[in-house]
Amino acid sequence: MNDPLDKITAGDNLIGKIRNFLAGFVGYVERDNRREADKLLRLTVAQRFEEQWERISELQRRLIKENQLEQVDDLEEAAIKLRAFVNRIRNASYGYSGLFDAVQINSKELEQIYKYDVALLEGVDQVSNAIDNLGASLGTDGFPAAIRHMVTLSEETISTFDRREEVILTNVDSTGSEE
Repeated sequence: MNDPLDKITAGDNLIGKIRNFLAGFVGYVERDNRREADKLLRLTVAQRFEEQWERISELQRRLIKENQLEQVDDLEEAAIKLRAFVNRIRNASYGYSGLFDAVQINSKELEQIYKYDVALLEGVDQVSNAIDNLGASLGTDGFPAAIRHMVTLSEETISTFDRREEVILTNVDSTGSEE
């Protein structure tokens, strides 16, 4: 079966966007390599979000030094959500990463998975920008709004991963295959 994404122009296609995020990422479209590619992608996403979590932790340490403990607690919600997301994606079962072995993913579902992958990768930049905003708004009236935005982005990241997983699990359920 031909992947319809091959027909999309190189500058605008989902695979091209993923490759832009992951330099040297080869084999994402090839069925034989999808299991390893999926694992590599998930580990890369986890690493990049962990870097952002570390930046939030650094902001929390800064707040502690400045004796702004209430704001540390407020920021903790976003930190916990990002940490949980990193742990979840990094520790996803190998059965999940082997989904391409167990199930025939059709081109429509594969395109949905690619879109979620791009959204996760783009989410790193969004979270990074939100953390920049947190740092810039420390000690201002805008800090609580910056924290709320960071919490919202953390929740959206988890939701995106959930929806990606639903595409896969729905296909497993509909084919009767087990992981």
